[in-house]
Amino acid sequence: MDKEAVAVESVRQFVWSGFYDADGIVEMIDEAVLSPGELDHGWLRARIEEEFRKKRADELAWPAITDCDRLDQVFELLEQQGILALQNAGYTQDNGLDDVTQFYHEAGGEQSGIGGYCFYHGQDLERVMENGDLHLTYGDIRGDDEKGIEIGRRIKRALETAGFTVVWDEAIKTRLLVLLR
Repeated sequence: MDKEAVAVESVRQFVWSGFYDADGIVEMIDEAVLSPGELDHGWLRARIEEEFRKKRADELAWPAITDCDRLDQVFELLEQQGILALQNAGYTQDNGLDDVTQFYHEAGGEQSGIGGYCFYHGQDLERVMENGDLHLTYGDIRGDDEKGIEIGRRIKRALETAGFTVVWDEAIKTRLLVLLR
């Protein structure tokens, strides 16, 4: 794929993810996708605005409360229950775990009241946009497997209460699968 095609596909993913504005997308493409200066910023911004127009047009047909809204509500509820809940946490699972560690320590560590975590990362976000399957990583903040399984159960219950279908075998090594089709 040539650099323009890579940029167009990246623009689509960044716009539709809902996490970036136009400036953030230019920065992400310059820093993470291509090398700085590889693309004319005027051309790139035109592609970004075109994709935002498509998204805004599609949003007119969306329900008043979307899956993303419900997921936001679940993550807020989990936070209130002492489960650190992060969306778009890095690009990989390792990045997400690094973010969990950072946020935990910034929140005060052991004094924070945080007992567990739940997140999805950038690769998960790409997959959910492709096929509607969202994988969530979860666990006990100190790494206790028994407590981690209980945290997984709490997350699953919260998601199901919000109307999501969740697939999980209650094994600590298995991520929660939220079906968003």
